[in-house]
Amino acid sequence: MSEEKVDQKFLDQEAAALRELEDADIKRAKAYANDLIRGLKTVRTYPQGVTIFGSARLPQDNRYCKKARELGQLLAQNGHPVITGGGPGIMEAANHGAFEYGGRSIGLNITLRHEQFPNPYLTDMLQFQYFFARKVMLAMSAKVYVFFPGGFGTMDEVSEILVLMQEGKMPQMPFYFFGKSYWRPLIKVFENKMHPMGMISRQDMKIYKLTDDVKEIVHAANKIGHPKIKSNFYDGFSAQAGMAELKDNLFD
Repeated sequence: MSEEKVDQKFLDQEAAALRELEDADIKRAKAYANDLIRGLKTVRTYPQGVTIFGSARLPQDNRYCKKARELGQLLAQNGHPVITGGGPGIMEAANHGAFEYGGRSIGLNITLRHEQFPNPYLTDMLQFQYFFARKVMLAMSAKVYVFFPGGFGTMDEVSEILVLMQEGKMPQMPFYFFGKSYWRPLIKVFENKMHPMGMISRQDMKIYKLTDDVKEIVHAANKIGHPKIKSNFYDGFSAQAGMAELKDNLFD
Protein backbone atom coordinates (compact mmCIF):
# COMPACT_ATOMS: atom_id res chain seq x y z
CA MET A 1 0.00 0.00 0.00
CA SER A 2 1.38 3.39 -0.97
CA GLU A 3 2.17 6.05 1.63
CA GLU A 4 -0.60 8.29 0.24
CA LYS A 5 -3.18 5.52 0.61
CA VAL A 6 -2.03 4.80 4.16
CA ASP A 7 -2.31 8.50 5.08
CA GLN A 8 -5.81 8.68 3.55
CA LYS A 9 -6.86 5.54 5.44
CA PHE A 10 -5.92 7.11 8.76
CA LEU A 11 -7.56 10.41 7.82
CA ASP A 12 -10.78 8.56 7.01
CA GLN A 13 -10.61 6.71 10.33
CA GLU A 14 -10.06 9.98 12.19
CA ALA A 15 -13.01 11.62 10.45
CA ALA A 16 -15.22 8.65 11.34
CA ALA A 17 -14.12 8.83 14.98
CA LEU A 18 -14.90 12.55 15.14
CA ARG A 19 -18.40 11.92 13.78
CA GLU A 20 -18.98 9.41 16.57
CA LEU A 21 -17.91 11.67 19.43
CA GLU A 22 -20.19 11.49 22.42
CA ASP A 23 -21.78 14.66 23.77
CA ALA A 24 -19.79 14.23 27.01
CA ASP A 25 -16.52 14.13 25.06
CA ILE A 26 -17.42 17.27 23.12
CA LYS A 27 -18.35 19.06 26.35
CA ARG A 28 -15.08 17.96 27.96
CA ALA A 29 -13.02 19.11 24.96
CA LYS A 30 -14.68 22.54 25.10
CA ALA A 31 -13.85 22.79 28.80
CA TYR A 32 -10.19 21.96 28.03
CA ALA A 33 -10.16 24.63 25.35
CA ASN A 34 -11.75 27.18 27.67
CA ASP A 35 -9.00 26.70 30.27
CA LEU A 36 -6.32 27.10 27.60
CA ILE A 37 -7.85 30.10 25.85
CA ARG A 38 -8.43 32.02 29.09
CA GLY A 39 -4.90 31.18 30.20
CA LEU A 40 -3.25 32.24 26.95
CA LYS A 41 -5.16 35.51 26.98
CA THR A 42 -4.13 36.24 30.56
CA VAL A 43 -0.44 35.43 29.96
CA ARG A 44 -0.35 38.26 27.41
CA THR A 45 -1.36 40.85 30.01
CA TYR A 46 1.95 40.87 31.89
CA PRO A 47 5.63 40.45 30.92
CA GLN A 48 7.17 37.03 31.27
CA GLY A 49 8.58 36.72 34.76
CA VAL A 50 9.90 34.06 37.12
CA THR A 51 7.73 31.04 37.91
CA ILE A 52 8.30 29.62 41.38
CA PHE A 53 7.16 26.09 42.23
CA GLY A 54 7.13 24.30 45.58
CA SER A 55 5.09 22.65 48.30
CA ALA A 56 1.72 24.02 49.37
CA ARG A 57 2.09 22.29 52.74
CA LEU A 58 5.03 24.13 54.28
CA PRO A 59 4.32 26.74 57.02
CA GLN A 60 5.45 30.31 56.49
CA ASP A 61 8.10 30.03 59.21
CA ASN A 62 9.80 27.18 57.32
CA ARG A 63 13.30 28.10 56.11
CA TYR A 64 12.40 27.43 52.49
CA CYS A 65 9.32 29.65 52.71
CA LYS A 66 11.50 32.41 54.15
CA LYS A 67 13.87 32.06 51.19
CA ALA A 68 10.95 32.05 48.73
CA ARG A 69 9.67 35.29 50.26
CA GLU A 70 13.15 36.81 50.00
CA LEU A 71 13.35 35.76 46.36
CA GLY A 72 9.94 37.29 45.66
CA GLN A 73 11.11 40.55 47.21
CA LEU A 74 14.29 40.71 45.18
CA LEU A 75 12.52 39.85 41.93
CA ALA A 76 9.95 42.60 42.54
CA GLN A 77 12.71 45.08 43.33
CA ASN A 78 14.27 44.26 39.98
CA GLY A 79 10.98 44.60 38.09
CA HIS A 80 10.25 40.91 37.44
CA PRO A 81 6.72 39.51 37.82
CA VAL A 82 6.48 36.59 40.25
CA ILE A 83 4.27 33.71 39.06
CA THR A 84 3.17 30.81 41.25
CA GLY A 85 0.35 28.30 41.47
CA GLY A 86 -1.40 30.83 43.69
CA GLY A 87 -1.80 28.63 46.76
CA PRO A 88 -0.29 28.45 50.25
CA GLY A 89 3.18 27.30 51.34
CA ILE A 90 6.07 28.16 49.02
CA MET A 91 3.66 29.82 46.61
CA GLU A 92 2.25 32.14 49.25
CA ALA A 93 5.72 33.05 50.48
CA ALA A 94 6.96 34.01 47.00
CA ASN A 95 3.80 35.98 46.24
CA HIS A 96 4.04 37.69 49.65
CA GLY A 97 7.57 38.87 48.90
CA ALA A 98 6.56 40.35 45.55
CA PHE A 99 3.34 41.85 46.89
CA GLU A 100 4.91 43.67 49.83
CA TYR A 101 7.39 45.36 47.48
CA GLY A 102 4.67 46.48 45.12
CA GLY A 103 5.55 44.00 42.38
CA ARG A 104 3.33 42.00 40.04
CA SER A 105 2.29 38.92 42.02
CA ILE A 106 0.45 36.38 39.88
CA GLY A 107 -1.36 33.21 40.96
CA LEU A 108 -2.49 30.51 38.54
CA ASN A 109 -4.71 28.61 40.92
CA ILE A 110 -6.52 25.26 40.77
CA THR A 111 -9.15 23.75 43.05
CA LEU A 112 -7.95 20.60 44.83
CA ARG A 113 -9.32 18.26 47.50
CA HIS A 114 -7.16 19.87 50.16
CA GLU A 115 -4.67 22.66 50.87
CA GLN A 116 -5.17 24.67 47.65
CA PHE A 117 -6.82 28.04 47.99
CA PRO A 118 -5.77 31.46 46.67
CA ASN A 119 -3.29 33.17 48.96
CA PRO A 120 -3.96 36.82 49.93
CA TYR A 121 -0.89 38.26 48.19
CA LEU A 122 -2.00 38.17 44.55
CA THR A 123 -2.31 41.17 42.26
CA ASP A 124 -3.60 38.91 39.46
CA MET A 125 -5.29 35.51 39.61
CA LEU A 126 -6.67 32.97 37.18
CA GLN A 127 -8.58 29.87 38.31
CA PHE A 128 -8.05 26.64 36.37
CA GLN A 129 -10.08 23.46 36.21
CA TYR A 130 -7.41 21.25 34.63
CA PHE A 131 -3.84 20.58 35.69
CA PHE A 132 -2.42 20.34 32.18
CA ALA A 133 -3.73 23.77 31.14
CA ARG A 134 -2.40 25.32 34.33
CA LYS A 135 1.04 23.77 33.73
CA VAL A 136 1.10 25.14 30.19
CA MET A 137 0.51 28.64 31.54
CA LEU A 138 3.03 28.29 34.37
CA ALA A 139 5.58 27.42 31.68
CA MET A 140 4.59 30.08 29.14
CA SER A 141 4.57 32.79 31.80
CA ALA A 142 8.23 32.36 32.64
CA LYS A 143 11.72 33.26 31.52
CA VAL A 144 13.23 31.52 34.60
CA TYR A 145 11.97 28.46 36.51
CA VAL A 146 12.67 27.90 40.21
CA PHE A 147 11.80 24.67 42.02
CA PHE A 148 11.73 24.85 45.79
CA PRO A 149 11.24 21.64 47.81
CA GLY A 150 7.89 20.01 47.19
CA GLY A 151 5.98 16.75 46.92
CA PHE A 152 4.29 14.83 44.11
CA GLY A 153 2.79 17.94 42.52
CA THR A 154 6.14 19.70 42.39
CA MET A 155 7.80 16.55 41.02
CA ASP A 156 5.17 16.39 38.29
CA GLU A 157 6.04 19.96 37.30
CA VAL A 158 9.79 19.24 37.52
CA SER A 159 9.44 16.31 35.11
CA GLU A 160 7.20 18.27 32.75
CA ILE A 161 9.62 21.17 32.30
CA LEU A 162 12.73 18.97 32.17
CA VAL A 163 11.42 16.70 29.44
CA LEU A 164 10.09 19.61 27.35
CA MET A 165 13.52 21.26 27.45
CA GLN A 166 15.26 17.92 26.90
CA GLU A 167 13.24 17.28 23.75
CA GLY A 168 13.44 20.84 22.47
CA LYS A 169 9.69 21.35 22.82
CA MET A 170 10.07 24.64 24.67
CA PRO A 171 12.62 27.47 24.74
CA GLN A 172 15.72 26.92 26.87
CA MET A 173 15.37 28.99 30.01
CA PRO A 174 17.33 28.86 33.28
CA PHE A 175 15.98 26.06 35.49
CA TYR A 176 16.96 26.09 39.17
CA PHE A 177 16.56 23.51 41.90
CA PHE A 178 16.59 25.66 45.06
CA GLY A 179 17.73 23.87 48.22
CA LYS A 180 20.87 21.81 47.74
CA SER A 181 20.34 19.52 50.72
CA TYR A 182 16.81 18.69 49.58
CA TRP A 183 17.42 18.18 45.86
CA ARG A 184 20.94 16.70 45.88
CA PRO A 185 19.71 13.08 46.31
CA LEU A 186 17.55 13.48 43.19
CA ILE A 187 20.47 15.00 41.26
CA LYS A 188 22.60 12.02 42.30
CA VAL A 189 19.98 9.70 40.79
CA PHE A 190 20.28 11.66 37.54
CA GLU A 191 24.10 11.55 37.58
CA ASN A 192 24.81 8.13 39.12
CA LYS A 193 21.89 6.06 37.86
CA MET A 194 20.18 7.55 34.82
CA HIS A 195 23.27 8.86 33.03
CA PRO A 196 25.50 5.74 33.38
CA MET A 197 22.63 3.61 32.04
CA GLY A 198 22.18 5.91 29.05
CA MET A 199 18.71 7.08 30.10
CA ILE A 200 19.79 10.72 29.96
CA SER A 201 22.77 12.38 28.29
CA ARG A 202 25.47 14.62 29.66
CA GLN A 203 23.86 17.42 27.66
CA ASP A 204 20.58 16.84 29.49
CA MET A 205 22.33 17.53 32.79
CA LYS A 206 23.12 21.06 31.60
CA ILE A 207 19.42 21.96 31.64
CA TYR A 208 19.26 22.50 35.39
CA LYS A 209 21.35 23.97 38.18
CA LEU A 210 21.35 23.40 41.93
CA THR A 211 21.57 26.50 44.13
CA ASP A 212 21.03 27.99 47.57
CA ASP A 213 21.54 31.56 46.37
CA VAL A 214 18.45 33.66 45.59
CA LYS A 215 20.66 36.40 44.14
CA GLU A 216 21.93 33.97 41.50
CA ILE A 217 18.34 33.49 40.31
CA VAL A 218 17.69 37.24 40.21
CA HIS A 219 20.91 37.68 38.23
CA ALA A 220 19.69 35.15 35.65
CA ALA A 221 16.39 37.03 35.30
CA ASN A 222 18.22 40.35 34.97
CA LYS A 223 20.47 38.90 32.29
CA ILE A 224 17.44 37.94 30.20
CA GLY A 225 15.84 41.32 30.79
CA HIS A 226 12.25 42.49 30.65
CA PRO A 227 10.23 41.27 27.65
CA LYS A 228 7.43 43.57 26.55
CA ILE A 229 3.83 42.83 27.45
CA LYS A 230 2.13 40.68 24.77
CA SER A 231 5.49 39.35 23.57
CA ASN A 232 6.46 35.79 24.47
CA PHE A 233 9.54 33.62 23.97
CA TYR A 234 7.26 30.93 22.55
CA ASP A 235 6.25 33.15 19.63
CA GLY A 236 7.88 31.76 16.50
CA PHE A 237 9.65 29.10 18.56
CA SER A 238 10.89 26.11 16.59
CA ALA A 239 11.90 22.82 18.19
CA GLN A 240 13.74 21.56 15.10
CA ALA A 241 17.21 22.13 16.52
CA GLY A 242 16.23 20.52 19.84
CA MET A 243 18.86 20.27 22.52
CA ALA A 244 21.65 20.67 19.98
CA GLU A 245 21.27 24.41 20.57
CA LEU A 246 21.66 24.21 24.35
CA LYS A 247 24.07 26.91 25.42
CA ASP A 248 26.90 25.91 27.74
CA ASN A 249 26.72 29.34 29.40
CA LEU A 250 22.97 29.26 30.11
CA PHE A 251 23.60 30.01 33.81
CA ASP A 252 26.58 32.37 33.48
